[in-house]
Amino acid sequence: MAVNDAILAIDVHGLTKRFGDKTVVKGIDLQVPKGIIFGFLGPNGSGKTTSIRMMCGLLTPDAGEGMVLGLNVLTQAPEIKRRIGYMTQRFSLYEDLSVAENLSFVARTYCMSDVGDRVARALAELGLAHRSTQLAGTLSGGWKQRLALAACMIHEPDLLMLDEPTAGVDPEARRAFWNEIHELAARGVTVLVTTHYMDEVERCHEIAYLSEGRIVARGTPKTVARTSGLKAVSIHGPDLMALAPRLRMLPGITSVAALGAELVVSSADADALTAAVASLEDGRYRMTEVDPTFEDVFVELTRRVGTGDINHGEAAA
Repeated sequence: MAVNDAILAIDVHGLTKRFGDKTVVKGIDLQVPKGIIFGFLGPNGSGKTTSIRMMCGLLTPDAGEGMVLGLNVLTQAPEIKRRIGYMTQRFSLYEDLSVAENLSFVARTYCMSDVGDRVARALAELGLAHRSTQLAGTLSGGWKQRLALAACMIHEPDLLMLDEPTAGVDPEARRAFWNEIHELAARGVTVLVTTHYMDEVERCHEIAYLSEGRIVARGTPKTVARTSGLKAVSIHGPDLMALAPRLRMLPGITSVAALGAELVVSSADADALTAAVASLEDGRYRMTEVDPTFEDVFVELTRRVGTGDINHGEAAA
């Protein structure tokens, strides 16, 4: 579905935020259709969390305007906060209360009349019923994550904003968490999520990549990877660790990464990559063209911003 034809959960323009003399978010435009999982990506300090907090109604933009769930981000922040669920990077519930007591407390802060039913439903939906009396502080990282998500969802928000929700959680718990997120999206909940895990990028319907406070690329994960222009080859052969520094010194090479028993060499310059491959054609190495990793794509996008090779919106799809 094209963004222009969709019902938008988020539609903001020119969002800008300054702290002192530093501008951390620089005129962000973002449109997110209802009912999708939207990945908000970028290196530390790129402005992701500040952008989310402006859209949540927790920070007032210094410039820009827009709507979140049909509510004005400048004049209706309290109403926005009641309609969204926001999961921060750190576990922020009470560790000396039980799972059920935490959920009850959150439900009461939203002035719900059916607190008991809401808590029971949240416990069941997130698989927490058998841990309802356990103190939150004694939960493992994965179960704390489930409790935090249950707390975000107890008032049945239309929009979830999840700020690095899987940081420090084991792979099995991360997979279970993402299954829950996809089930929520299938029910019409819109999810805006930040992550540093590149394997999670492919779990998003659409993504936007931020660098230095600006969106420099957006679209589906495959579209962003394709429009980056990166090409990559996988190299198998002897003494790869000795070979890697030599390849990194070649002009135009973006990345040389060791992945198990292979090197993956990438470049946005097809001629440079061809020359690098040609320099190895002595019969000892086997080379195969492969797709660049998302990590390589994002490193390249960040490099282009730093060198002025890309401008705000130039790589948007």
